[in-house]
Amino acid sequence: MADPIRWGVLGASNFAATQMAPAIHAARGAELAALGTTSPGKANRFDFCPGLKVHGDYDALLADPGIDAVYIPLPNHLHVDWTLKALDAGKHVLCEKPLAMTAAEFDQVTARRDATGLLAAEAFMIVHHPQFIRARQLYNEGAIGALVRVDCVFSYDNRDEGNIRNKPETGGGALADIGVYAFGAARFVTGQEPTEITHADIREQNGVDVYAEVNATFPSFLYSGTVSMRMFPRQEITFHGEEGVMRLTCPFNANVFGEARLELTGKDPMRVTTERWPGVNHYVKQVENFCAAVRREAEYPCPLEFSRGTQEMIDRVRARAGS
Repeated sequence: MADPIRWGVLGASNFAATQMAPAIHAARGAELAALGTTSPGKANRFDFCPGLKVHGDYDALLADPGIDAVYIPLPNHLHVDWTLKALDAGKHVLCEKPLAMTAAEFDQVTARRDATGLLAAEAFMIVHHPQFIRARQLYNEGAIGALVRVDCVFSYDNRDEGNIRNKPETGGGALADIGVYAFGAARFVTGQEPTEITHADIREQNGVDVYAEVNATFPSFLYSGTVSMRMFPRQEITFHGEEGVMRLTCPFNANVFGEARLELTGKDPMRVTTERWPGVNHYVKQVENFCAAVRREAEYPCPLEFSRGTQEMIDRVRARAGS
């Protein structure tokens, strides 16, 4: 059996401590080996991993020859710089979304990935979940006929002014935080790109977007989506075709918001077929797929080129709202 990919986490964020570090620790073919943090007091949140090496700064972790790959959960505005530094240090990189704040910023990361021959990817975990793999399969098989419309909503309520999502200087805002999911989910399932952003209503508070309502035209369907950081929690994406409807009731926070479930309604509206995936952890799947790609056992399901396409849609939404 191949040696495990040895991981370091660049920053002791709450999300890293509660979700991604445990996922790395649990993933097959991965070993959580080190943590880099400028706040030593936060290291005790990683006690679930005995023997974890703790570095007092990020550069020290990148210089550690015992680390093969790093996960970067730093604030959004730091993602590109530290991804480039990690690649230059010879580490594979899984960076939290959004990897960049504009589509153009992706290009330097892609160029560095290609120059180093290392794997660099945005941590867009939902495409690793079997509910989305199944949704794409059903769509491609024509289970709902010709697709006419995609509707998506993703909301939560975060009014903490100290949270990085509510700070413009750290790249906060609803589009950066969850618009990635709302747009990327439609693109992943259908394999299509928007041809036009027909409507974009963005509302801001304290310099960050807290609500965005978007309509877009894709080659063969219309898209309608809403994301917000100031509404009661809700998430759902629906694919409405000429011959059926496919609905994912917990598409983005499986096991946290609810159970991952796909409901398919065909020609008989009284008959709904439901598929469930209780307990599947998409963060663990993401790490396992990353490790397999590092070993060149499989292609990584979410390359930088896909993530750039989602960011390009976000850029176009911002431009449309400002026009």
